[in-house]
Amino acid sequence: MAKFYGNICFSETVETKPGVWTQKKTIRPYFGDLVKNYRRLDSSSNLNDNINIQNDISIITDPYASKNFHSILYVEFMETKWKVETVEVQFPRLLLSLRGVYNE
Repeated sequence: MAKFYGNICFSETVETKPGVWTQKKTIRPYFGDLVKNYRRLDSSSNLNDNINIQNDISIITDPYASKNFHSILYVEFMETKWKVETVEVQFPRLLLSLRGVYNE
C-alpha cells in the first residue's frame, strides 16, 4: 500500500456581516495510505479525452477532521486538487473517495 501525505481543504459557511454569508476554507495536512489508485479516460465529443482518477485515500484523523468530515471539499494529490465524492468514517481513519478534478 502506498503512503499519502497532502493537504485537505475543509469549507464552512460563516456570517461575516449580518445577512452576509461567505465560504471560509481551511487547509490542513494529513498522512495516510493510498488504498486504491485507478485512472480512467472518458471519451467525449471534445477534442481531447477527459482524464479521471478514482482513488481511495485513507487518512489518520485528528479531532478537527473527525468533527468536520462532512465539509471536506478537495484533496491535493499529485499536484492537483481532486474532488472528494464520499467520506466513510472508519475510526480512527477516514476513507476519502476522489473523483475528478476540483474546479474552484
